[in-house]
Amino acid sequence: MTEFSDNSPRKFVFYGTVGVVFILFLLRLIQLQVLYGEVYGKKSEENSIRQIARDPIRGLMFDRNGTLVVDNRPSYSVTVTPSEFKIVKIQFLASILSMDTSLLREKINKGIRYNRFAPVKVKRDIDFATLSAIEENREKLPGVDYQVESKRFYPTGAKAAHLYGYTKEISDQQLVEVGSEYRPGDNIGATGLEAAYERYLRGQKGIDLITVNAFGQLLGRYNDGKNDIPVREGNDLNLTLDSKTQALAESLMTDKRGAVVAIDPANGGVIAFVSKPDYDLAQFGSVTPVEVWKELNTDESKPLFNRASLTRYPPGSTFKMVLAAAALEEGVIDPNWRVNCRGVFQFGTRPFHDLHVHGSTNVTEAIQKSCNVFFYQLMLKVGFERWTRYSQEFGFGASTGMDILEENPGLLPSSEFFDRVYGKGRWTQGYLLSLSIGQGEVGVSPIQMANYAATLANKGYYYTPHAVQKIYDRQTKQTIEIPPQVRRVELSEKTWDIIQEGMYRCVNEVGGTGQAAKVQNASACGKTGTAQTPHGKKDHAWFVGFAPKDNPKIAICVLVENAGYGGAFAAPIAGLCMEQYLYGELIREKPLRSIANLLMTNQEDQ
Repeated sequence: MTEFSDNSPRKFVFYGTVGVVFILFLLRLIQLQVLYGEVYGKKSEENSIRQIARDPIRGLMFDRNGTLVVDNRPSYSVTVTPSEFKIVKIQFLASILSMDTSLLREKINKGIRYNRFAPVKVKRDIDFATLSAIEENREKLPGVDYQVESKRFYPTGAKAAHLYGYTKEISDQQLVEVGSEYRPGDNIGATGLEAAYERYLRGQKGIDLITVNAFGQLLGRYNDGKNDIPVREGNDLNLTLDSKTQALAESLMTDKRGAVVAIDPANGGVIAFVSKPDYDLAQFGSVTPVEVWKELNTDESKPLFNRASLTRYPPGSTFKMVLAAAALEEGVIDPNWRVNCRGVFQFGTRPFHDLHVHGSTNVTEAIQKSCNVFFYQLMLKVGFERWTRYSQEFGFGASTGMDILEENPGLLPSSEFFDRVYGKGRWTQGYLLSLSIGQGEVGVSPIQMANYAATLANKGYYYTPHAVQKIYDRQTKQTIEIPPQVRRVELSEKTWDIIQEGMYRCVNEVGGTGQAAKVQNASACGKTGTAQTPHGKKDHAWFVGFAPKDNPKIAICVLVENAGYGGAFAAPIAGLCMEQYLYGELIREKPLRSIANLLMTNQEDQ
């Protein structure tokens, strides 16, 4: 064995090496403790502290009278923390949850890709038996837990499915788009107000910090919960909706296809928003069964389709006031200009018919009686360019901007459009005669027509329709007012008066086509329409109107698909809805006149 002598060079090398190593360790210790102590201390804490996200309570919705229309109910969701879960237990867990094993595995793998240490929701809205089974087998299922969530509940008779909308589980694509605010398994607004006001309704997640040991077992609240991030509950929405008028309109449209939209002419607030057929939002409150979703999507009546804002139908005679406004305002005619209606107007070799012989008719009487012959001739005097321009002023050919995020802008033809479709120089003035009575290429939605009625009611104030008037912040206890957006349709007072007088006579005088919309003591005004449809189907029934005449509180549009005459099928519904809103109840003894009576009293219209 070799020994070091007192002066051996190897001895000095050995001790020098040991000294250098000691100094390096000492310097590293100083670096860890002094220079980077705070950084690594936090990392150490993170390894021993689990962050458990707590979902906020979604904001509520109230109608204009303070009635709660969209509420929440408690619901339990099962979560799995991938880093703690033993994959060999997946089949056992799937049997407890009555889930397909492959689906459960897919959800867990999605959680691993996002954050293997964060709980991922694997099944929502479990029943009490499943919750009990989870509790009983907690020791056998490490990483499996449950969270208390909320699901939507609708306490009134107003379904308003296409207005309220629904939430659904966030998709992978949406996770990429919205960033870190959401996690796999979270719900997000999908349609209607739920989608449009998602950032207000959702609230902000809270974080509970829980101390765990090396085996991931929970030891208790970190620092007695002083470092937890509290949940921020979602904001509440105060709607312009009147839930009683909404419920009545829905009941009147039972077994029909179409829409009812009512608006407050004073500010553009939506009073009722009905699309029929519709669906039960309660089925979308948490997890929609696959068979329910399939049935809704394959139903020929298309209950998921929003007929109130996405349809594009010819408006029929309800569009005649646009042409009257253009003619009067441009000085093309005066109020005394008359046409002798003999029931037909011959243009070239083609006859354009009316349903009745109206005799000598001025513009007020033409609106009252819905005289086609008068408007055929008026269109030729006004011309295409002015008709299109005034139609644009009333909002046609563009979305209204209502706060539901789904609208069809409709179709407003122009000479440029006809040149593009038919070829320049290949269409004649005869093409315009159909447009004069709301037929042909022009296409509108009920929300556009309701806003048109509101603009006629308030004499030119075109408000952007909206369903939310206030947002209430639960944390600050402050209310955010949403100011209405408005512009002017510039017509003279005389023009507005003439048009309103024609609409008043339409509802309240003999010979008017909209008498079935009459409202007691309210001087309702309106215009009926019967729009022809292709493929041999029945005509669409329309009615637009407002009440009272001198101080309008409600403007309305009713569309009943393939029903027949507007005066017989749409006007009665409009009258009842206006009455309900104005008086808070139905006051007439016999609210609906029979269709037979309407036809016998000659209330058909074009």
